Amino acid sequence: MTDTPDLSTALARLPALVAGGGVAWWSETGHPVERLTPDAAARRARAMPPLLVHGRATAARLGVEPFPALDLLDLFAFVRPARFCLPTAHGLLDRCGLDAADDEEAAACLREAAATLLAELPRQGPRSLKRSARLAQGLQKAGWPWAPYLLAALGPMAASVPAGGFGGLDVWQELPDWVDYAPPPPPDTQSVSPMEARERLARLLGQNKQGPASELRAAQADYAAATAQAFAPRETMGMPEMVLAEAGTGIGKTLGYIAPASVWAEKNGGTVWLSTYTKNLQRQLDRELDRLFPDAAEKAARVVVRKGRENYLCLLNLEDAAQGGAARPQDLVPLALVARWAGATRDGDLAGGDFPAWAVDLHGRARTVGLTDQRGECIHAGCPHYRKCFIERSVRRSRKAEMVIANHALVMIQAALGEDESQKPLRYVFDEGHHLFEAADSAFAAHLTGQEAIELRRWLRGPEGGRRSRARGLANRIGDLVTENEAGRAALEAITEAARALPGDGWLGRIADGAPAGSGEKFLAKVRQQLLARAREPDSPYGLECPTREPVDGLIDAAEAFAAGIARILEPVNRLAKSLSDQLADETAELDTATRSRMEGALRGLLRRKLTLEAWRSMLADLGTGTPDAFVDWFALERIEGRDFDLGLYRHYLDPMLPFAGAVLKPAHGVAVTSATLRDLAPGKTDAAPEAAWGTADIRSGARHLPMPARHAAFPSPFDYGARTRVLVVTDVRRDAMDQVAAAYRELFLAAGGGGLGLFTAIFRLRAVQKRLLRPLAEAGLPLYAQHVDPLDNATLVDIFRSEEHACLLGTDAMRDGVDVPGASLRLVVFDRVPWPRPDLLHKARKAAFGGQAYDDLLTRLKLKQAYGRLLRTANDYGVFVVLDAQLPSRLLSAFPADVEVRRIGIAEAVAETRDFLARMRAGGTQSDLQERS
Repeated sequence: MTDTPDLSTALARLPALVAGGGVAWWSETGHPVERLTPDAAARRARAMPPLLVHGRATAARLGVEPFPALDLLDLFAFVRPARFCLPTAHGLLDRCGLDAADDEEAAACLREAAATLLAELPRQGPRSLKRSARLAQGLQKAGWPWAPYLLAALGPMAASVPAGGFGGLDVWQELPDWVDYAPPPPPDTQSVSPMEARERLARLLGQNKQGPASELRAAQADYAAATAQAFAPRETMGMPEMVLAEAGTGIGKTLGYIAPASVWAEKNGGTVWLSTYTKNLQRQLDRELDRLFPDAAEKAARVVVRKGRENYLCLLNLEDAAQGGAARPQDLVPLALVARWAGATRDGDLAGGDFPAWAVDLHGRARTVGLTDQRGECIHAGCPHYRKCFIERSVRRSRKAEMVIANHALVMIQAALGEDESQKPLRYVFDEGHHLFEAADSAFAAHLTGQEAIELRRWLRGPEGGRRSRARGLANRIGDLVTENEAGRAALEAITEAARALPGDGWLGRIADGAPAGSGEKFLAKVRQQLLARAREPDSPYGLECPTREPVDGLIDAAEAFAAGIARILEPVNRLAKSLSDQLADETAELDTATRSRMEGALRGLLRRKLTLEAWRSMLADLGTGTPDAFVDWFALERIEGRDFDLGLYRHYLDPMLPFAGAVLKPAHGVAVTSATLRDLAPGKTDAAPEAAWGTADIRSGARHLPMPARHAAFPSPFDYGARTRVLVVTDVRRDAMDQVAAAYRELFLAAGGGGLGLFTAIFRLRAVQKRLLRPLAEAGLPLYAQHVDPLDNATLVDIFRSEEHACLLGTDAMRDGVDVPGASLRLVVFDRVPWPRPDLLHKARKAAFGGQAYDDLLTRLKLKQAYGRLLRTANDYGVFVVLDAQLPSRLLSAFPADVEVRRIGIAEAVAETRDFLARMRAGGTQSDLQERS
């Protein structure tokens, strides 16, 4: 090790702590590692701040509030910004090239990990060294415990570097400017032949190169050929070449559709948007494209990952926070870590990119992901960092890229807001297509709630009442653009005044106290009155909702008054938008590029808010005349852990695929929608019928709203589900008796030796079971992690679960769909009960429109199919799927493959079957299982 003796001595004096379920390990130099109870470990830690990994999670495992410590994750983020690290002791040790067999050894290795990281600091380039030294000096003044160690590692050079402005936080000074490009010409319209798709797939799999190659599977090649049809020239306006392709797990659909998409992009000089529902799949797609573009520079030019603006670091927000946060020590540490990351990041994506999610868990949202442009406050070219902006760089790169890896939400929001037609994609591949309905439902909805309205008021008026905020208000953002435009100035003043009709800060408290201010709050007060009056349990800790029909006395009058207030906002918004549009046209020769860009940005922002205001006014007007047939309206009061959070009028499309088809599908030239679960094989339907169950896919993809039918293609999974999985329905556990449910989970997880994923239909059920499982699993050496309990984001929980073969994980819906854990780390899935749809008013309306009980069955089968699909991710995987609900109807069992026997048995037999089956599979018992089945 190359650190100085003083640094070595200082590190040697530090204790180290690793905590698990019900036990902790404490290490001090020169002494054996001690096993302590959580209480004893907490007392030691409060007396002597230890080295640890993830302070909040460690404190939670000890059952205490967070305490002072030297968190190695913070040191890792400072030394290795934008680099991945699993936020556990073993994960960090692995990244430092160290290995520990168990938590006891891990505790003894943490000091060496710290020394390894600190030794890397002096090896940075000169510019990075200076910035590190400036940051470390500022962090020492703020009292960050790692700062003295950083300065010691940097050596005498650190003292010679002046602190400078912002104390090293001004990373924007060193970021490169983005490059603008001329608008690309429209793409050609050459088709992709099935043979071209197959040949490109072979290249992606390495078949045309020397050395080891991936297996070329006939079904995968057939799938690539089928999706190539989505890249044929469009023959009818308003009718894209549309392919619905269901590909079972193991087909290899990601490379299967990348093959024809990449051929089309090359041949035609165009861009294909690959859209996913989850960030996990976005990352997977990005990695898969390394096969096509192994050279990083070439890939950067041809592939762009795009997300919404709210995902990217706003440099102006960082500067504002640095100016206001330097005097607040608790803010300086996360700002320093963000600054370090900003200088190393690939694309500036704070939410799901290369920024460590655990930094949000450790330091909160305000000074981490809260630095994104979450409120639409961007001033575009008026920003001093405009030429370095991560968002603007991403937008410009995507215009000339061959592949844009996007997500359903971004695609639909752009479409819903009527983005520039010349910039709309012409070719899409929608992976995770079973989520299109859900994504469209969110994108095309309108919510007139207190929270939504106050955000709009802040956008229009800025912060009020001395409230500290980065929000600037419309006048502060664009007032200088209309200084010499009398009509524009008058409209801006009128908007600022008219926005008082919207709810203001403290609106929820005033309504609860019976003292609403303004027409917006008075309307919401009447909504709250109706909700409480019509509720079966007004004091329920859960949210309330009720129909808009037969409104309480005074509600219609309040709605009309609020609608009039919104009209008074809309009128000057329209005038200001016209004024800016006229100014852009009339002063073309005089406007410089920066001013023109600011005006265009302001105009886009105004037009977006105009759409929202028009939707709200329409919703209010319909309260008196009735909801149009295309929509479902209702009132709702949202609560979080028993506390009122939001309140208002909600509107969703009865069929959200109707606007999706109009805004996304019909303007496109080619669309492929793919998933492992597009169809619903209801009882009596089998794969033997060519068009089996495609009606469901047509409805939930929007294809039925097109003038011609989409093409259908299905490719069953090559996995032997009958031999490699078991499906058990437990018949003697009362699903409403949490002691029994928890005991069933406990015995099943113990029988499997870990590797268990527990899925729950409600958060309170998950928490009740987690409390009962923590100690018995810990005593058996099985780590337990839980969504909604552990202070870790979902993606991190899955990463940890994937890396620890004997861990167990509890979660709700996000874990059902978002877990991709190949190998032995996932060998058991347990569902607490039948996952029926939530019986809210929106679902009630859709159930009536889409087939009654058959609609409930459809949604539940798809959930079961998705959950069961977590078990086998590769041909060598195996596992057991258990439902702890005797009331699972037989008509739902078609969610499982036809060759899988579903057994209804008691919990004792289920535990024995789980233990025996997994033991046989671990011993290579596939053949004996086949013989047993025959």
